[in-house]
Amino acid sequence: MITQAVANTRLDPTLNEDKFFRKFLTMRFIIGLILLAFPFLEIFLLVELAHRYGWWLLLYLVVVGLLGLQLIRGEKLLMSAKMMQSMSAGGNPIKTMLGSARNMIAGVLLIIPGVISDIIAVILLLIPISKPNLNTATNTQYQSQAANDDVIEGEYSKIKDE
Repeated sequence: MITQAVANTRLDPTLNEDKFFRKFLTMRFIIGLILLAFPFLEIFLLVELAHRYGWWLLLYLVVVGLLGLQLIRGEKLLMSAKMMQSMSAGGNPIKTMLGSARNMIAGVLLIIPGVISDIIAVILLLIPISKPNLNTATNTQYQSQAANDDVIEGEYSKIKDE
């Protein structure tokens, strides 16, 4: 009887679609609940910290917001230089773009007032970026070529004309 039920679920595609649809709605509900709870949790935590620390919390929020703004400005200025350096080294520019995007997202999270968003930003900044592998096949052809093959080493001395 169990094998017949399993066979019926394989043959009837509406049962599989119904399970998928229920899982999809459940996941959407959970994600929506998290997104709605996040601002309330941030506000609750800010109010609690304001009662305990007073104006020090305001100073913290202003300093962290300025650090976030500075992080975004610095990434904006260095993004093209990092891309050119990555491409000239034969690396993948997408890794560089993702690293810069990650730092900009962390900067935006630092600007948003709240302790939880600051913790998420610090976690984003602490995730290490994998260094490009310089020993790949594409890079060996650049490393084996000399800069100038016409160089002849030797000594010389000037002869004065009489």
